[in-house]
Amino acid sequence: MDQLKSHAETRTTATAPPGAERPVRATRRWLAERDRLEAAIAETGVDFDQPRSIYWNAACGVEAGADFAAIRARVRRYADFAPTFEAVARRREARAEAAAADGHQITARDNYFMAAVHWGAAQWPIHSDDEVNRFYHRRKRACFAHYAELADHRIEAVTIPFAGGALPAWFHLPPGYHGGRLPVVIAVPGMDSFKEATVALHGDRFLARGFAVLAIEGPGQYEAAMMGIHTTVPAWARTGTACVDWLSQREEVDASRIVLSGISFGSFAGTIAAAHEPRIKACAVMNTCHQPGWSAAFEQAWPTYKMRFMYMSGHTDEDAFDAFARTLTWEGHAELLKMPYLVLAGDRDELSPLECSEALLSSVAGPKQLVVYQDSRHSIGGVPAANLGPFAPTLAVDWLVDRLRGVPLASERWYVDHGGKVTKTPL
Repeated sequence: MDQLKSHAETRTTATAPPGAERPVRATRRWLAERDRLEAAIAETGVDFDQPRSIYWNAACGVEAGADFAAIRARVRRYADFAPTFEAVARRREARAEAAAADGHQITARDNYFMAAVHWGAAQWPIHSDDEVNRFYHRRKRACFAHYAELADHRIEAVTIPFAGGALPAWFHLPPGYHGGRLPVVIAVPGMDSFKEATVALHGDRFLARGFAVLAIEGPGQYEAAMMGIHTTVPAWARTGTACVDWLSQREEVDASRIVLSGISFGSFAGTIAAAHEPRIKACAVMNTCHQPGWSAAFEQAWPTYKMRFMYMSGHTDEDAFDAFARTLTWEGHAELLKMPYLVLAGDRDELSPLECSEALLSSVAGPKQLVVYQDSRHSIGGVPAANLGPFAPTLAVDWLVDRLRGVPLASERWYVDHGGKVTKTPL
């Protein structure tokens, strides 16, 4: 099938063959710590640094559980990531095509979605705009476009005018929409994720509550980086306005009920975007990246974070990137936040110490809330506080619903302990 031609068949002569050791944009710590990283992957697998197989599986639903179990079993080297996800993506895409040919449209729909997520996941370890990355991207877009045609709700591929170019996004309307103006969430994914995995295949938390979702990739993220739009703080300061301007022209959108949700990198980028766009009515972020300069992420955590961010920011020289990293701060921006602002964080976040989020919140003039989960690392979960206390993604979306309902907000710090008990103190 033409759609399933491998990247080996479409590569340039400089591109590595499938499954081969791919060239990596090396940083000093990558070279010094490669053996340690490979040992961690050999022991822990695909989730050596973040529970990516968990959150991508969550987007895909129960059926994809077998996919991710196989991926966890197979990935034992960094070089295994892309070819392993590619193989699963091919299988899902082939299954989708066969189901569509047999007239099984729902089966085709689900498999196209899963294929899109696997193609996007295959892009994660590629920190250059090469033909393999672009091939994976084209397959991801094509599969998601097929999914959008068959989905149980309306999905539109959109481009948002931005700085002489455009930001890519998918605009989702909730199932059963038949007209009228809706609240909408601008959803900003993390550094490792992408817009196609932002809205879940089944039971999405925003769509189920009647929100439209603008699932974006902002400056530096996946497709935006391929379009030459790289991460900078000034670029993200313009992103909220670009999105709200676009949404305000849509007949489906109630422009007085636009909110923003950000996860991980999106907790930083979304904060900057909201700070510079007062038409955003509330902002909720989780899995924080709030350390000015990002030294924990770039110099203490695994070197893959720095390599990914160098690609996102368009840097190839590490010394130049180190100078650039010092500009990555909320300082001078968070002070502009006047809308209700929520932060959910783990008290053992290895990428962003909790005190950095506390300092940010002390600068916020508007109503604010901090929810801290005992013993949780960067990605909230996998500890008793997250299992027994409020489920963080649900807490965030319900909090946004309450802000649009006009429920009063007391500025508070919530501490969720290992027994699930929530202790509230003034903030």
